Amino acid sequence: MPNQSAGSLRSHLAELLRMKGAHLTLHAAAADFPAHLRGVKPPGAPHSAWQLLEHMRLAQEDILDFSRNPAYKEKKFPDDYWPATEAPPSEDAWDASVKQFQSDLKEMQALIADTKHDLLAAIPHGTGQTLLREALVVADHNSYHLGQLMFLRKMLEG
Repeated sequence: MPNQSAGSLRSHLAELLRMKGAHLTLHAAAADFPAHLRGVKPPGAPHSAWQLLEHMRLAQEDILDFSRNPAYKEKKFPDDYWPATEAPPSEDAWDASVKQFQSDLKEMQALIADTKHDLLAAIPHGTGQTLLREALVVADHNSYHLGQLMFLRKMLEG
């Protein structure tokens, strides 16, 4: 891939991972989510806000680990990707999850921005995955669940 095209692709990925454009940011979705509603699962809803937030954090953390760690250990789905409880154990747990999500997202952005990494090269310890694929999976997964989180909030706040 010519260097100019690679730079443009990295730039587009950075914007996508930052949730720019048509996407909602985690900060906008979670920063002022009412504490008393974080563990509530209304009838028909598959997950609470806490479950969605933690799932997003855990999945993103796993993708980041896979993307850069040659000693990566595969996690068990669904057990390792969803929290055990519907409600956060504390308000601090919610805040810590948001903070860790944002930190891991910045780490993924830095990984993609680093020109030492070929976005299209197969990840050596993978089965054909590339950094481009992993960045797109993070962006897609986050976008999907942020939409669920906002829909859930609208349901709960009526």
